[in-house]
Amino acid sequence: MFDLLIRAATLVDGSGAAPVTADVAVRAGRIVEVGRSTEGAHRVVDAHGLALMPGIVDVHTHYDAQITWDRTLSPSPALGVTTAVMGNCGFGIAPCPASQREAMLKNLSVVEGMDLDALLTGTRWEFESFADYLAQLRRVAPYANVAALAGHSTIRTAVMGDDASTRAQPTPEELTRMQTLVREALDAGAIGLASSFSPNHAGFGGRPMPSTIASDAELLALARPLAERRRGVFVMATGPRATTEFMESLAADTGRPAFMVTVLTMYNDAAPDVAMGYFERCAAARARGHEVYIHANCHPLSFDFTLRDPYLMFSHPAFARVKTAKPEELPGIYADPAFRSQFRHDLANPQPGILFYGDWSKVEVEERPVSELARAAGRDPLDWFFDLPVDTPLIAKLFQNNDTGVAPLLKHESGVLALSDAGAHLIFLCDAGFGLHFLKHWVRETETFTLQEAVRRLTSDPAAKYRIPERGTITPGAWADLVLFDPATVGPSPLERSRDLPAGGARMIRRAEGVHGVWVNGIQVHDGKDYVPLASGPGQVLTTFLH
Repeated sequence: MFDLLIRAATLVDGSGAAPVTADVAVRAGRIVEVGRSTEGAHRVVDAHGLALMPGIVDVHTHYDAQITWDRTLSPSPALGVTTAVMGNCGFGIAPCPASQREAMLKNLSVVEGMDLDALLTGTRWEFESFADYLAQLRRVAPYANVAALAGHSTIRTAVMGDDASTRAQPTPEELTRMQTLVREALDAGAIGLASSFSPNHAGFGGRPMPSTIASDAELLALARPLAERRRGVFVMATGPRATTEFMESLAADTGRPAFMVTVLTMYNDAAPDVAMGYFERCAAARARGHEVYIHANCHPLSFDFTLRDPYLMFSHPAFARVKTAKPEELPGIYADPAFRSQFRHDLANPQPGILFYGDWSKVEVEERPVSELARAAGRDPLDWFFDLPVDTPLIAKLFQNNDTGVAPLLKHESGVLALSDAGAHLIFLCDAGFGLHFLKHWVRETETFTLQEAVRRLTSDPAAKYRIPERGTITPGAWADLVLFDPATVGPSPLERSRDLPAGGARMIRRAEGVHGVWVNGIQVHDGKDYVPLASGPGQVLTTFLH
């Protein structure tokens, strides 16, 4: 007797093979039979007319704090995600001495656009070490499988305290202690190490995130345990500083896969050939035996911000004053002709790695471009923009917003579909439904990908590149992470505002359309409309990975 039998599904098994009609049987959380079954089951699901795929593997999330109060990991499982990798960019919350808890959350609130009151109220601190954090996650019993990266900024803060964001050079003793914490995290089950050199990553009060001021030598020292343990991946928000050559050297030294996260690898109309150059250099590195990949996002990269915290512009020299200013000083700075003149100069002479190049048609107020609004007012767009109240909600859509330019990047084998940022940037955005967007836009609407290739890129491909075993395919012996959906209607809903965070905090979420069920390790966690009430989630805290 099977626990679950899904009958007559159009099976898209994650391998890239053409869809077939098949039954899928599950027992004790694993797939035990694929084909035509005559055996009975405790639960039978009639899937006629629907497709069945493996659960989506999302390798770029920021659920590190949310998971301590929300075992559902909302909204990702509702959107087809059954495995999530947390701790990206090196911004986790473990290890964390009790004395650094507030500082850690304050940085996280700014760099990842999270509600600070929600973080301070909701985060459950039952740990200091990385091992104890993973133990707490097991007690939480999440709805989805999770893996956690050890974070450079987190570890730097744990060791150096308040100096982590201001002192570039650790003492020899501090560096040794940081290496020890990386080893302890890997031994406890971290999936790898994450860091950031991005000049756009600023924390509370405009201070740089700790890893961004670290030396190359420090980063290489912290990556050494990956080579020692012969396990784990390395993930880097690179910016212009960590080039493909640097990432290849790190992959060569450690013998581990290295993943780049940077806007420089995203299509940009202002520099249309730059991104493909990165993908091709990664392909050349792999041809030399060094695994270097790129997090490739399948939707336009959007930035939510206000003039109170215009982090996407912080890499421009004109904003040096803004980063250290008190809130009440900001209107005066923005009104200063000298500031505006300096910013015009910055835009005319762009530095490497900046986010905003001065195209005001890509910045929106209430879904209308600044260029259009300024033209209607008969104003220069820069002057119109800086006359806005500092708390005006703003959205910038700067990269990956031209399908013709983006498609070749998404097809390139140097990429891994990622960058949902699920759990972060909650105030105005929610890209947690990246996988459903991929199925809707890039399969159904543009026919850029076949369904079977799209499913492979969302499931078995990231699982293999991240060395996650027994996930991402529907084959006998694999864990039963499954999504039942209608290819003709699947996609993410429009944005909805929900006030369901701790302390009454609001966030933007999306719901699934065309999804009829999500299972994690053989247990249904979502029925297509809502989460299935469960006393304990079936998700596993993943700690064993392939070499």
